Amino acid sequence: MERPSENSPGSDISGALAGWSYQPGEVNVRLIRGDDGRRKIQLRLDLGLLQMETSGRPDGKRPHNAASELDYQLRRKRAFERKHKSADQFQISHADVRALREESAMYYHRYVSFFVLGNYKAVIRDTQHNMDILNLCHSSARSPHDRQSLENHRAHVLMMQGRARACAALRQGHMGSAIAFLRGALKQIEQSISRDSHHPGNIKFSPEARVLVHLIQDIKRQLPTDPREELQLLLTKAVQNENFEEAAALRDQIMAMETTCSISRPAEPVKPARRHHDHTRRPSDAHPPQPPQAEE
Repeated sequence: MERPSENSPGSDISGALAGWSYQPGEVNVRLIRGDDGRRKIQLRLDLGLLQMETSGRPDGKRPHNAASELDYQLRRKRAFERKHKSADQFQISHADVRALREESAMYYHRYVSFFVLGNYKAVIRDTQHNMDILNLCHSSARSPHDRQSLENHRAHVLMMQGRARACAALRQGHMGSAIAFLRGALKQIEQSISRDSHHPGNIKFSPEARVLVHLIQDIKRQLPTDPREELQLLLTKAVQNENFEEAAALRDQIMAMETTCSISRPAEPVKPARRHHDHTRRPSDAHPPQPPQAEE
């Protein structure tokens, strides 16, 4: 492998790091305009930085003249299926799994960066890429070890995708949809835990699940109070105080409101509640798993 000489121009990255100090415990990320005119993501690390393309493969490469290693392997799978009328016997080697693992690490760094930047559409795109890698390895890797090698990252990918969908919904003021996306991600994490015979566990002990539960609770606290609930509390107090005339009147109001809602139930609130916490800056309240490392 040819190494650049000590005096190669542009080798020293001190200028790129000047004025951008590393902050431990935070995702230090920024968008820049590259020399080629395209926008790029820079992720600050303790000893340097990562630079990634905003679309396509983060390193800008096209393995096997394909958009990504995943795209290449999926093309192989489709060709196998056309030839054999089924993809059930399609397999990928240990070297293939290693290449996919290395690619998933790149997409991991990028989707975390995009989350901090608030580009939730890109987070959904990149987490789906890694989800497709997980599914391909799980279904088609030749060895049992390789089939399980990335499964411990599934919960984190599901959590980040669910949060991105929820944050995008909150940005539009759709709080009910945001809760639905978070609950959907919770359900998927629960299903992945229940079917993982190599790492059996309980969703209660999943840090990713706890993050989603806390977000659901936070959003619920911002929802406007249901007036029927307030009337129900007043009704309970009226009955306890034996104020039956007031209780009857309150009961009639509750029944009238329920009838009206059953005829025409409003969809999503158009505007978010006045107080709206920012769920967009920290990629996880729990430490995410380390990005997949290649095995020798």
